[in-house]
Amino acid sequence: MTRDQRNTIEGRLLQEREQITKLLGRYAEQHEEEDEQEQSGDVTKMPLHMADQGTDTMQQELDAVMADRETATLAEIDAALERLYHDADHFGICERTGKAIPFARLEIVPWARTC
Repeated sequence: MTRDQRNTIEGRLLQEREQITKLLGRYAEQHEEEDEQEQSGDVTKMPLHMADQGTDTMQQELDAVMADRETATLAEIDAALERLYHDADHFGICERTGKAIPFARLEIVPWARTC
């Protein structure tokens, strides 16, 4: 992998990391607002119908699953940055085959570990 390609991949990793960090921050803010509203006794968000309550519960569960997935992706990005910074010569090598991961794949999924 050339120096320019490494720089491109590093930029993509940092860009993806920033986007996920912002997304997780928004999720945390939303969750904190809901907790504050519950603690203050404000009932304006209280569903008036059981179906509304079910929809709210389903949305909360979906948000939690999405946050878990984004957290896992963030960990992969951080691991990729660690590999890039500490062993740049071996970055982009497939962990299964030992062959170079195609640059086109790394452009799409810069934290890829395999071909």
